[in-house]
Amino acid sequence: MADKIKMNTPLVEMDGDEMTRIIWKMIKDILILPYVDLNTEYYDLGLVHRNETDDKVTFDSAEATKKYGVAVKCATITPNAARMPEYNLKEMWKSPNGTIRAILDGTVFRAPIIVKGITPYIPTWTKPITIARHAYGDVYKNTEMQVAEGSKCELVCTDKDGNETRQLIHDFENSSGIIQGLHNVDKSIASFARCCFNYALDTKQDLWFATKDTISKKYDHRFKDIFAEIFETEYKEKFDNANIEYFYTLIDDAVARVIRSNGGYIWACKNYDGDVMSDMVATAYGSLAMMTSVLVSPDGIYEYEAAHGTVQRHYYKHLKGEETSTNSVATIFAWSGALRKRGELDGNDELIHYADMLEKATIDTIESGIMTGDLYLLSNLENKKKVNTEQFLIEVNKTLKNLM
Repeated sequence: MADKIKMNTPLVEMDGDEMTRIIWKMIKDILILPYVDLNTEYYDLGLVHRNETDDKVTFDSAEATKKYGVAVKCATITPNAARMPEYNLKEMWKSPNGTIRAILDGTVFRAPIIVKGITPYIPTWTKPITIARHAYGDVYKNTEMQVAEGSKCELVCTDKDGNETRQLIHDFENSSGIIQGLHNVDKSIASFARCCFNYALDTKQDLWFATKDTISKKYDHRFKDIFAEIFETEYKEKFDNANIEYFYTLIDDAVARVIRSNGGYIWACKNYDGDVMSDMVATAYGSLAMMTSVLVSPDGIYEYEAAHGTVQRHYYKHLKGEETSTNSVATIFAWSGALRKRGELDGNDELIHYADMLEKATIDTIESGIMTGDLYLLSNLENKKKVNTEQFLIEVNKTLKNLM
């Protein structure tokens, strides 16, 4: 084999947990290290090490990502009560993804990986739909209460000079009930807009955005106005030159248009809409294990990962010495995405070519009929063969050798 591909600048490598941690090492050993003189700044975001460092390692990895511009992240555990005794945790550490997202001020873009033999539940979807989810505020930072009958609830805003503005929410004179307070900030909405516009230009795809501004005439309308203002002043000419479109509509109209479409665009959603629609899109295309995920900051920092979790059930089987057939495709594409972006930023054509061939080899292997168990159940190929976790990666490498 020819000399390994050199990397001028490191990318940040964030290791993770459970079955995806096992797969992470396999991908590196079988598919990357034979071809690339891998240059990474390594951070262990496994729950054991996060606990040992009081989660400082997560913050350090995010700062390193800001420094180097590109990161690749393995799936990690966000602990719940059951994990506390299992890992002897000092506290219930927060989601690493949430921490990193906040530090990078990023937007998450998720897109399906399409292969022959797996037909989307909506057959007109012949191209991927990328969901861009605003990851701040709304229901996820809400304040809510139960309200007793006879209560009167108001929104109260006190300005910096102590002046109050009040608006009645509801008079609960005849029934008890519930109230909820939501907020967002212009700065976060503007960052979300710029991330979406930049990613559309980066991937040369149309961008759709939708809210319910006819009903929410202040809250949702603010999102619409900020997007429109930034587009007109900063991006319209760039979009025209790239021959792509920014399209705004109401969320219910967007849903109807999405169902009738062929795909091939970015659909920007507010936080809750994006949470729901990303799962709908993933399921409709076939599998969450076939979804890429990239966090993009408004100033052009990229962090790539798989859209799925740590595959806990397979990990426990693996620990018992039982064979697993775990889908590694989204994790492979996290590596290929990060290596390609590193190549693009460094002008390293060899690295870009390798990343392209790694993705092609992965898809070609599945389309030849060799796949893991989850895809075996979904695929309508006639001559298909189920293989185990490691064997799939070995088969991808056979294809990759021929392509390289």
